[in-house]
Amino acid sequence: MAETPQGFAVFTAEVTAAKGPCAVGHRVGDKLQLSCWDPGGLCGFFYHDIFPALSLMQFGGQYPRAEKDRMEVRCPDAGVDLKMVVRRKG
Repeated sequence: MAETPQGFAVFTAEVTAAKGPCAVGHRVGDKLQLSCWDPGGLCGFFYHDIFPALSLMQFGGQYPRAEKDRMEVRCPDAGVDLKMVVRRKG
């Protein structure tokens, strides 16, 4: 597995809500460590979906009107509607 290169941020992701059961087993309260180089155990579909925004944060950017170093994301499976908050560590 790839490791995050020295000098780049690692993010903490916490599952904050879910409507239905996640096929991969993610549950409310789960915490993951991830970056653009390491999905940290996050479901591949979810990781693929958030990668552009994660990449933006990884390299210091942010979307207009968004909080710096924090984003809220949703699972692409609408039946599960799993929500997660991703924050820059440190």
